[in-house]
Formats: sequence, structure tokens, C-alpha cells
Amino acid sequence: MDYDAMDGLEDIGPRVTVREAGKNTVDFTLTNVDLAFANSLRRIILGEVPTMAIDLVEVEANTSVLADEFIAHRLGLIPLNSKDVDSILYTRDCDCEQYCDNCSITLTLHARCTSNEVMKVYARDLVVGSVTPNDEIGRAVISDPEGLGCVIAKLRQGQEIRMKCIAKKGIAKEHAKWAPTASVGFEYDPHNKLRHLDLWYEEDPIKEWPKSKNAAWEEAPIEGAPFNYVARPAIFYFDVESIGNLEPDAVVQQAIKVLQQKLAAVIQELAGDEGRGGGDEYEPRSPAGMNGAATTDYAMDDGYRTAYGNGGNASAWGGGQTPYGATPYGQNTGWAA
Repeated sequence: MDYDAMDGLEDIGPRVTVREAGKNTVDFTLTNVDLAFANSLRRIILGEVPTMAIDLVEVEANTSVLADEFIAHRLGLIPLNSKDVDSILYTRDCDCEQYCDNCSITLTLHARCTSNEVMKVYARDLVVGSVTPNDEIGRAVISDPEGLGCVIAKLRQGQEIRMKCIAKKGIAKEHAKWAPTASVGFEYDPHNKLRHLDLWYEEDPIKEWPKSKNAAWEEAPIEGAPFNYVARPAIFYFDVESIGNLEPDAVVQQAIKVLQQKLAAVIQELAGDEGRGGGDEYEPRSPAGMNGAATTDYAMDDGYRTAYGNGGNASAWGGGQTPYGATPYGQNTGWAA
């Protein structure tokens, strides 16, 4: 099955112009794509780039004033280096029962205060204790000049913390601790020529809504010019700030990879059997308990009855078999096949 390129883009392809790059930030423009593509990339950068974060904490000793759950939550939010994270499996894809070296990284935290002074426990005190794909992955991200990292807890004399931390691979859609970025700046049409924004103002919108630095990259609108109803945004401005677990360019590259996988999955579904490598080898199967092989009370009979549909009969809201029998509201007219 053939698919056409995005309207007006032909075979030019996306174009990236890096305006500024630093250790944890990258500022670039994206052109030759439409708004949907650019916004999809932004959303994936925010929520679907895989990283490592502490997910399980086994408390062996905690005599501090902080509760176990409080410390576990703080440990989960410590950014961990996620270089070469693709070499780590998701827990759901691993054959182990809970965790192993293939799908997790083990860190240990042991601190005991023996002096009269208050002892601070830092992120640097987390020690990687398992076999890792490289020397960096799983280690706490430390960016302060003293090389200490964030404070985990404070101990007084005689107090002790001893914990085993299990870091796993995940994405920010599951929990914010897996977020690779602190922020993602995204802007287009800085002069608001497309009127996508209705700027509220009291007296003068120009003074109350100052232009961003991106306005210098586009021509200002001509006063009194007619509105262009077919105009589309042409330049998209990104400002990606990493929290240190991945380099900013690696975050963008991983996001592009995830987007490619999503588009490939869509094309494969649209292609049907042809996209699965041959119609003879592909046989759709229902999960156990469907199509007459019911083993539980909530088994779905024909594949389109809900678990609470009373065997396909009317539910508390009416309705019956969907989508080709009765309507969702129990009216047997209008939608019948």
C-alpha cells in the first residue's frame, strides 16, 4: 500500500536548524513538516522517551525521622543516567518474576550517623551494585559544583538508613520520575498572523504581549493586509532542557525513534495481512475465554459484548450488543446492520 507525503512537503523531508546547544539544553527550529507532526514530536519528548528511575525500594533499616514511603518517593525522583537505555528490557518484556540484571539496575544506600553533628545523605551515596551495560547507566545525575547531588535525608547520632533500590526502565506517561526533560519550549507563528491565539489585553496588546526571540526569525505582518485563510505555520521553535539523565540531542533522537515506531505500527495495521508478512501465516486469535471458550464469568461471547453486558443483553443504561445490533442506549433502530 502506498502512502502520500504530507501535503505540500513532497520529498523535501523535515529540516532541523540548531540555533544553540549546551550540556543540558538544545534550541532548534523544525521546518518542512506540518503542525501535527511537530506537536507529536513535542508530546513524545515530554512523555514517551524511555529512561531509568528507581521503582522499587526494599527497606532493610530506617531509624530516621522520615517514613519509609517518604524516602522511597524521594529516591524515585532522583534522575539516573540513562545512557544506552535500549540495552535494558522493560519489566513486562522480561522473563523474570520481578526483576533481574536484564531489566533492572540495583543500587544500595547505606548511611549511619556516628557524630553529634547532623549528617546529610546525598544522591552520591547511591552505589550501583549490579552488572550494567556501561559504566554510566544507573548512576545518580550530579550537576552541582560540590559533586554531592540532591539531599535524600538528614540523620542524627545513632540513626541509620539501609536500603536496596531497584531502578527500572519506563516512560513519563507512567510516572513523572521517568521524564527526560525539565521543560520543552514549543512555539510557532510568533507574530500570531494565523490568529490561533486570541490575546486578551486591557489597552495595548503590543505592550502587554511582548514578542519572543523567535519573532526575529519571521517577517512581521503588514498592517492592514488581508487575512490569509489558507496560510499554515512553516517554522516550529523547540527549546529542550534535559534533566541530565540523557543528553538533549539524545532525547530528541529517541523521540524521533519512538515516533517512527508508532507510524510503522499504524502503517502495518492499515496494510492488513500484507504488512504482516503474508496472509497465510497470520491468524487472528481471541484471548482465552472468548468465542465460546468461556472460562470465567466475564468472558466475552462474540468479541464485542462488554464484560458487564449481562451476556450481551441490556445493561443498566440500556443497550445490548454493539456496535451492529442495538445502539448504546438500547434503541434498536437507526444503527442496525
